[in-house]
Amino acid sequence: MARSGHARVVALLTLMTLIGVTAVRGAPDGGHAVGIWPAGLGTACLLVAPRPRTPVLVGVIGVLAALSIWVGGRDLDVAVGLGAGIALGVWVTWRVVAQGRRERPMLRTSSDLARWLGSGFAGAVSVAGVTGLTSLVTGWGDPWMLALAVGTSHLGAQLTVVPLFCRLRNHAPVARPGERLAQWVLILTITPVVFVPQDSPSMVFLVIPVLVWGGMRSSPYEAVAQLLAVLGFAIVLTTWGHGPFANAGGRHGISVEGQGVLLATYSTVCALVVIPLVLTVGEQLEHARQTAAERDRVQNIVNGAAGVAIIGTDELGRITLFNPGAERLLGYRAEEVLGQLTRQFHSAEAISEKAAELGVADDFTAVAAAVIGKGATDMRFVRKDGEERSHSMSLNRIEDDRGQVLGYVSTSEDITERVEAQRRLEESLEAERQAVERLREVDQVKDAFVSSVSHELRTPITSILGYIELLEDGVYGDLRIEQLNAVRRVAANSTRLLSLIDDLLTLSRVQEGAIGFVDRVFDLRTLVAAGAGVVAPTLERRSLELTVDLPDEPIPFLGDRDMLERVVINLVGNAVKFTPEHGRVRVVLRHGPDGSLIEVSDTGIGIPHQEQERLFTRFFRSTLAQEQAIPGSGLGLSIAHAIVEKHGGTMTVESAPGEGTTFRVHLPALTAP
Repeated sequence: MARSGHARVVALLTLMTLIGVTAVRGAPDGGHAVGIWPAGLGTACLLVAPRPRTPVLVGVIGVLAALSIWVGGRDLDVAVGLGAGIALGVWVTWRVVAQGRRERPMLRTSSDLARWLGSGFAGAVSVAGVTGLTSLVTGWGDPWMLALAVGTSHLGAQLTVVPLFCRLRNHAPVARPGERLAQWVLILTITPVVFVPQDSPSMVFLVIPVLVWGGMRSSPYEAVAQLLAVLGFAIVLTTWGHGPFANAGGRHGISVEGQGVLLATYSTVCALVVIPLVLTVGEQLEHARQTAAERDRVQNIVNGAAGVAIIGTDELGRITLFNPGAERLLGYRAEEVLGQLTRQFHSAEAISEKAAELGVADDFTAVAAAVIGKGATDMRFVRKDGEERSHSMSLNRIEDDRGQVLGYVSTSEDITERVEAQRRLEESLEAERQAVERLREVDQVKDAFVSSVSHELRTPITSILGYIELLEDGVYGDLRIEQLNAVRRVAANSTRLLSLIDDLLTLSRVQEGAIGFVDRVFDLRTLVAAGAGVVAPTLERRSLELTVDLPDEPIPFLGDRDMLERVVINLVGNAVKFTPEHGRVRVVLRHGPDGSLIEVSDTGIGIPHQEQERLFTRFFRSTLAQEQAIPGSGLGLSIAHAIVEKHGGTMTVESAPGEGTTFRVHLPALTAP
């Protein structure tokens, strides 16, 4: 790779030197300039290979330039000055166009074009400055005219040669081989012809249309090669004394240096026509390629969306796009609807319904205008077979960069099944809501019935208990022992029934808020102690351990003392009732910043986990309690839970079968008034 780079540099330096000698020797007699010296080849040496180092290579270019100018017939001091100027111009051109990198620069975009053009002018100005200084020091020629001649020749050489060594957008030629052959034939025939007449300078510009043709239809490097071919003919023929730029001094009063300026300007003009055109064509072809790729990608996406109907129209609503998804969902083939209006896909009823929903006129155009750009909306479409289906549709405008409307595109998917499923779901939910409402009404009737029956039963049962007491006291005569035992069993069951009725009435009143709570401040310690004390006598016939743990400091609370005491009695009573012999029951009262905690725990039979959620519902009794035939109404915990909630507290339970149960009552802290 390194050897290849060195070989290219050596070849370019050799070609530069040979052409340089030829250019100097071919300069018009009586002139002081050096012709169109091939400075562009010097810049190419800096672009094609990273070695040798830049200062060394620039020095070599300067030495070879001075040598070629001296061999071409100029004095040594003049050759050294002009060689140094050419080397400086080459370095400046490379520095600008390649941005200081030893590699082929890009020449594809507008910014690349500006950098290429700027590099040429910067190098020309540098050469012109050194050339003018050389003229002043050596007395060789007119400083201004010599600087102009050498500067313009340097500009023409750089602008025509450097593009060949840049990275152009190397697209394939647009022209066919026959057309490209015709371009080369015209260049090789017209160029010599137009440079033969010496009195018609304008004829040389007849070549430019051919260069434009090549720039538009040929590949980039071929167009640059055509440019170099034209300029090669121009330089050679002018050197041989042909064409309007040869001997112009005698015919038009132009100085000898001016003749070189004219030829260099012609070269620059040709380069400024061809190179920007090549870049523009390359950009357009790349843009066209990207556009085509994007179009194909979008087309593939559109065609691949089998479940979505995509319909495109022009600005008048005539269909221009009907993708396979639209064919599947609507039943039409694309060729059947292209050019038709989309109005055919909607029934008059669907339009009227949508117009009423949107609050616009009952007109298809008004409805379409109302839904444009508004996101997804439900719309009914009519298939080819006449079936009407519900679609979720979005309609949007297609605009160019100036805001001009080019057409419209709609995307939609069939949601008929989803709409029907939603309708059935709504019907089911409504039926369920009505069933729940009926159950609520039944529950209210049941509660009212239970409350009414409880009231009605309380009076006769109380009366029964009264007469039983009279029987027990012997008011109606002495009873034998068997009769007395029977009366006592009737009394016990009647008392139990009366207790059940009282529980039902109490629960109903608490839930309905009909019971009057008497709020007053009291010490929770005395409440817990009293509640546990009520249950304590039942332990005399049991082998159970009851402990009550109370804090030393008072715990004030605002509420109905009697109702809360009933809660403690219920929880402690249940703990005693459901704990086997030799078990333990513990009552704890704690106080914290968030309130108070009453905890009642036992080592009883426990409650299955799956039944704990229903524990506070009316009449619920644990399966373990039923299996062991432990009596109870299933109302005590419901009443206790309702009382705690009325006081702003909560009641929780933690239990496992055979491991005991713990009830926790959380009561809020007493706030200062």
